Amino acid sequence: MSHSPPPADLTALAERIKAWGRELGFQQLGITDVDLAEDEERLARWLDAGFHGEMGFMAKHGTKRTRPAELEPGTVRVISVRLDYLPAEVETAKVLGQPERAYVSRYATGRDYHKLMRKRLATLAQRIEAEVGPIGYRAFVDSAPVMERALARKAGLGWFGKNAMLLNPKAGSLFFLGELYTDLPLPVDPPFEDEHCGSCSACRTACPTGAIVADRVVDARACISYLTIELHGAIPEHFREAMGNRVFGCDDCQLVCPFTRFARATREPDFAPRHDLDRASLLALFAWGEEEFLEKTAGSPIRRIGYARWLRNLAVGLGNAPWSEAVETALRARLPYPSDLVREHVRWALARQREKRRALIASG
Repeated sequence: MSHSPPPADLTALAERIKAWGRELGFQQLGITDVDLAEDEERLARWLDAGFHGEMGFMAKHGTKRTRPAELEPGTVRVISVRLDYLPAEVETAKVLGQPERAYVSRYATGRDYHKLMRKRLATLAQRIEAEVGPIGYRAFVDSAPVMERALARKAGLGWFGKNAMLLNPKAGSLFFLGELYTDLPLPVDPPFEDEHCGSCSACRTACPTGAIVADRVVDARACISYLTIELHGAIPEHFREAMGNRVFGCDDCQLVCPFTRFARATREPDFAPRHDLDRASLLALFAWGEEEFLEKTAGSPIRRIGYARWLRNLAVGLGNAPWSEAVETALRARLPYPSDLVREHVRWALARQREKRRALIASG
């Protein structure tokens, strides 16, 4: 345990910590305690309903997820930070309306954010230690069983939208969250109690697969982000057409949110799109060989799904694309691919393309 300064000094320290956070590039920083009893109950209901699908890690760690001191002994406070990620001049909804192009969730078009944020959180902790001496701390960025959205809400960074995302009045939900668990008993910020969604249900209406089954409740098994990233096996056929050209993640419920219009472009060069991932054609990405995939997704969130699932997702996108000889040819070329998973989705896509070709011929 660290030696704590007097309360008055802690209040002044909390203000300096927020200033240091802004200097490090975070758009917002808040401090909260570790009582997540209400969120623990909400998580238990969600798990009992089976909404987590194959994401066994959501239940694996028991109460370590909802009781920070069990994950990191001695933790009494959590410093929660927000880092906006929307790159400047990135096409968003326009690409969704161009079915021959691939839509990659906008958080994933640039470099992975985990290392960047962890490094800055570590720097923040070191600045605190330079001020008060050694403290107990541990930094997290989507890397351990942490209730990041619940902690961020309690720290005053936003409220839960009807899509279960954390919403901020100045950024919508287009941001990353990170946490610094600490044994330093800092004064806490008031939680974001007011919910500004009102009667708006744009996110629920926009969800292509109806995955938002109730306000603030998402059935992950129907969510395109889950289907394209977390699901290891075959994508259920009844969801494939609704996926459209979304090949890694889905932003629909975020893009339609009225608060997204207040989101500002990030200043982080690492989040700038690489390899035209914000606008590439499905055919161009489907043509990547495995070595090219590994090379071009180095340092990218996309790398984690592996090459076979990348082809699986792209095959669905091509099945949904307008008919063309080039699409049929590209799909036929993948029929001998050694993965059963890839071949099954390619066969489905070819069948869809042939139906479209017959319909074109019939229409004259």
